[in-house]
Amino acid sequence: MNDWNAQIIEEFRANEGRVGGQFEGAPLLLLHTTGARTGQARINPMMYQDLGEGRLAVFASKAGAPSHPAWYHNAKANPQVTVEVGTQTLSGTVVEATGSERDAIWEQQKSDYPTFAQYEANTDRIIPVLIVDTNQS
Repeated sequence: MNDWNAQIIEEFRANEGRVGGQFEGAPLLLLHTTGARTGQARINPMMYQDLGEGRLAVFASKAGAPSHPAWYHNAKANPQVTVEVGTQTLSGTVVEATGSERDAIWEQQKSDYPTFAQYEANTDRIIPVLIVDTNQS
């Protein structure tokens, strides 16, 4: 885990799921995955969109980098995950949103947080939208 992620995770846990800086006021969760190649536990902080009914959307933007983030590959290989949201820790199953469902969630995220539109402009890839369903663990 890099130092930046470690600092965000520490601040998140010390402040009941709230952090400052660029994430101040934004919905943030900690996604726990299992490494696709290593089998090691991984934790990544990221913004999410609450879809209701125990479903949380996360975005494999990697700030518009040309490749998907490692956590995306981990979640696809091992879809049983855990998320920390606020003071709660929830188990869930990851599925990738497709078609009109993906597009609607993505458009809402760009509308709510225009930085995501910049991420999209920075890359040629389609940024995956994954749904963590905490009702299916």
